[in-house]
Amino acid sequence: MSKANDLIKHLENLDIKNMYDNDFFLTWDKTDDELDAVFTVADALRDLRERNISTKIFDSGLAVSNFRDNSTRTRFSFAAACNLLGLEVQDLDEGKSQIAHGETVRETANMISFMADVIGIRDDMYIGKGHTYQKEVVESVKEGYNEGILEQKPTLVNLQCDIDHPTQSMADMLHIIHQFGGVENLKGKKVAMTWAYSPSYGKPLSVPQGVIGLFTRFGMDVVLAHPQGYDVMPEVEEVAKANAEKSGGSFTKCNSMEEAFKDADIVYPKSWASFAAMEKRTNLYGEGDFDGIKELEKELLAQNAEHKDWECTEEMMKLTKDGKALYLHCLPADITGVSCKEGEVEASVFDRYRNPLYKEASFKPYIIAAMIFLAKVKDPAKALKELEEKAKERKAF
Repeated sequence: MSKANDLIKHLENLDIKNMYDNDFFLTWDKTDDELDAVFTVADALRDLRERNISTKIFDSGLAVSNFRDNSTRTRFSFAAACNLLGLEVQDLDEGKSQIAHGETVRETANMISFMADVIGIRDDMYIGKGHTYQKEVVESVKEGYNEGILEQKPTLVNLQCDIDHPTQSMADMLHIIHQFGGVENLKGKKVAMTWAYSPSYGKPLSVPQGVIGLFTRFGMDVVLAHPQGYDVMPEVEEVAKANAEKSGGSFTKCNSMEEAFKDADIVYPKSWASFAAMEKRTNLYGEGDFDGIKELEKELLAQNAEHKDWECTEEMMKLTKDGKALYLHCLPADITGVSCKEGEVEASVFDRYRNPLYKEASFKPYIIAAMIFLAKVKDPAKALKELEEKAKERKAF
């Protein structure tokens, strides 16, 4: 019996009816069964592809990507996921669209959605804007579908917003599940989600927020560590606290990288800007105060430079569980002496974990494909079973 068959049997026992014809915004909007289903379908799709079995559930159709911030991994993961399921991908380049000429969100959303089954959006730069924009796009296409303009309502997949980066945190978690031999082995594991120094001033909050908002659901002991003043959104911290209480894990905060790394099973050193600074930057952009933005950038770079000791070094890694914690990063990392003079991680540490990091990233296309699959297929277990039984070769040689 194949691995996919075992996964299909597991999927049949999950309550996931609300995922059909729905969107994926934030992990904490989803039930435990729904998250389990994403992991299960992702593993099943990967197993089928590795055995050269086609996983196309669409004969034709369009997936639209809108990256309002730069991307390598997520952009190509979205394209790979859509192609895996049989969809063509078209990227919306806002600079080549009519958005600059006053086209509204409602109009753009409908115009890009003719024959589109999926829309993937990254909008992570401005606090209070990205998640709101994604919601507006969904409301617009719902209205277009209800009014008979669109033949179908496209599913939205959050490819990163100002609040959460669900495709990243879910890929991280699936990597962890595989590394530790199953979700049942995660309870009590210590995770250090720590700030790290970067010569860049404005990295989004959504990665650390996504991590604390998801990892606390698995009975893990999650520590959020950062220098004074680098707080994340308080409402996401509340989500993490509630998750930890429910799962039997813990969520704590500290202002010491060493304390967070001590006896940690997993470390995730990653730079981000403070919530207050990101909020201020959003307000300055809204006011068109570009001189104010330049001044803020100088202030934040100077503030970062006060904490260059927040680096994932060999000495820091020795503090972890048996000195062998699993090192995670969403990539690209700021590597000291390689991509920058001083950064988030020492080159020797990064080099030692290079292959596991690339493996971590390799889960993202399957996570995205699973999110789409579960939203577009009414009976996903049956559909996977039919793909398995049909066993159509993906490549015939």
